Amino acid sequence: MSVEMQQSSNSSSSETSEVQHLWSSWITQLQHYYNDPKVTRMMNTRIGQYLSKHPFFALTVLLFGAMSALPVGLFLSFALVTFIMSAVGFVFFEVFLLFVGGLTLLCVLSGIALFSVMASVIFNGLYITISNILNRYYPHLIKSYQQSKAQEKEGESETSKVNKIE
Repeated sequence: MSVEMQQSSNSSSSETSEVQHLWSSWITQLQHYYNDPKVTRMMNTRIGQYLSKHPFFALTVLLFGAMSALPVGLFLSFALVTFIMSAVGFVFFEVFLLFVGGLTLLCVLSGIALFSVMASVIFNGLYITISNILNRYYPHLIKSYQQSKAQEKEGESETSKVNKIE
């Protein structure tokens, strides 16, 4: 048993020396941070003095800041990616809408052109058919129309001669 007690006392003394060594290195590290000009400037402010007097609150703020950095960074990354994707998506969607609008306009204009050609063909066909029917069944109407036109031309030519003489 005495061997075990010696080992336990040796291990406890070595653990104690290790803890003391860690504590002294921790104090040295803290002194190094306190001597930094930026930390000194911050510790001279009201917030720094308050945190120095309330170490539990300072530790809480430090842990909150350290633990919230990852979620805040992830959210900001998500917001940035979402913004970029929405901008790119808006451009692609706008191009898509312009493409669909252009195709629609092309189809509508083609339909209007086809309708115009068909209406012109129908009206010309009706005009030719009606004029041929009238020529065939009512030739006296055409002759009287031609005679009245001829008389109008003669009257115009006579008035132009009289106007030239005067």
